[in-house]
Amino acid sequence: MAGLLESELPIVAAPMAGGPSTVALVGAVLGAGAFPFLAGGYKTAEALAAEVRQVRGFGGAFGVNLFVPGPGALDEAAFRAYAAELAPEAARFGVGVNPVPVLDDDDAWADKLALLLAEPVPVVSLTFALPDARDIAALRRVGSRVLATVTTAAEARTARDAGVDGLVVQAPAAGGHSGTYDPLRTLTSVSAPDLVREVRAAVELPIVAGGGVAGGEDVRALLQAGAEAVAVGTLLLRTDESGASQTHKDALANPAFTETTITHAFTGRPARGLRNAFIDHHEATAPYGYPAIHHLTRPLRQAAAKAGDPDRLHLWAGTGFRAAREGSAGTVIRGLAEGL
Repeated sequence: MAGLLESELPIVAAPMAGGPSTVALVGAVLGAGAFPFLAGGYKTAEALAAEVRQVRGFGGAFGVNLFVPGPGALDEAAFRAYAAELAPEAARFGVGVNPVPVLDDDDAWADKLALLLAEPVPVVSLTFALPDARDIAALRRVGSRVLATVTTAAEARTARDAGVDGLVVQAPAAGGHSGTYDPLRTLTSVSAPDLVREVRAAVELPIVAGGGVAGGEDVRALLQAGAEAVAVGTLLLRTDESGASQTHKDALANPAFTETTITHAFTGRPARGLRNAFIDHHEATAPYGYPAIHHLTRPLRQAAAKAGDPDRLHLWAGTGFRAAREGSAGTVIRGLAEGL
């Protein structure tokens, strides 16, 4: 595929931070002719550097996704109340909750930016916010194409004005964290193809689109709407190369989980996942405030994953989760490409 990305197929493996996106997954996606992303979120710059060097050995084009620090405020009284509310849940697994908020909201941005300026990669995508336009220009000067994740036409215009090369248009049906620049904004219900058309009408930049993709028909619909490529994430979560926990993988196929919903109860920022008991019990009282809420609930979530308890784990998933299958990621990619 010529243009913004360099791959045979117009299919992109979306970055999935926190474990699912592995070097092995990148290799399998490359081998199938699609374009893969490494997820830089939650990693140290050193850990990301090691993965980048491994992926270079595969010899194909790839991208790295970074979380961009954005403005945010935390109600510390609400945070302490939420910590107290979660303490009994955590105690079930023998872990505690820290009532003092952890506010490392830059996710080592400066260090990771310095890494990618010193060791450029073909594509860098940005999520949650936009950095200073000088940072975007610096990445472009070293030869990286820069993509901004957007969720509205207004965000697309802001990203265009900041000087990016293209857009990742993320519809509300996408699994995991929303890339919205305003985490307090109610995510409106709009289909991925319609959102692509709205963004195309607002700006003239190439688009990678995703959100709720369940099969080849969805890929074709997004390409017909004007996307240059289609991003998939949830469909890769159960694959052999995915680093998702077994508890998460099993839940995606468990008939007890029947729907997805958008929640901020796990991380303080809106994200779509399988509706479970944790969301039902805590969504109404959870405060906003990423990444403080993420750090607060992380020990509980890690313990739940290890114990095989899907009702206290963030089960990120898009609306097309029922189509996620076991097997190789390459087989999933090739299945999506049939008929293109």
